[in-house]
Amino acid sequence: MDKLIIDTPEQVHLEFVLAGIGSRFMAAFLDSLILIALLLLVTISEGLWLSRPLFGRGMDVWVQALAALVYFLVFWGYYIVFEIFWKGQTPGKRWAGIRVIKDTGRPINPFEAVARNLVRIVDFIGFYGVGVVTMALNSRNQRLGDLVAGTLVVHETSDREASLFFNTARTPGMAMPQAANLTLQEAELIETFLARRLDIPPEVRRQNGQRIAEMIAGRLNIAPEARPIDNEDFLEQVVKEFRNRAKYR
Repeated sequence: MDKLIIDTPEQVHLEFVLAGIGSRFMAAFLDSLILIALLLLVTISEGLWLSRPLFGRGMDVWVQALAALVYFLVFWGYYIVFEIFWKGQTPGKRWAGIRVIKDTGRPINPFEAVARNLVRIVDFIGFYGVGVVTMALNSRNQRLGDLVAGTLVVHETSDREASLFFNTARTPGMAMPQAANLTLQEAELIETFLARRLDIPPEVRRQNGQRIAEMIAGRLNIAPEARPIDNEDFLEQVVKEFRNRAKYR
């Protein structure tokens, strides 16, 4: 597997496993089946309406126009909507265990989801021939849409990693209301580090944990005596508190 190490602006090393052509083909195959089923449903609905018009034949042209609009929205909106609301995943990507992220290691935003999928029509030329060739010619397995949007497709964390995302129970009597002031970017940095820490060499992991903990404690004005001694325990509790107080999901 191709691995990618990203150095964040906070000087933290994040390691990801790049998704190859095989896993991306699996995702595209299932997404294509779902997309075909949705378009077929629209076609059948249009046909039933036109065969038994409820409001007379004069409405046929409007029904056809509406169907054309729905075709357009389904075809272009399927990938965009799922990748926005499922944080870089579609049903096919979730099934294949892969996800779209920024080339900085952070989650994608709506602009990037739209940009990478509008270029999909070019990647699809020759039954994704252009996309496959582009992926084969660059070290990050990016298709044209990824290059335009500045995105990557990576494998999800393993079940073992996910089960170890949080290792510690809440420390009694140690509340951190300041965690509500955490930014989404800071929360994403903490969660990415915690989820990927098993892949990081022990010394680099210790240094990264200390660097992030000191940065977060300093920005939130959390005194050393008000937080756990272990940096990773502190980061876990901060992000838990952030989720609880800011209702972050």
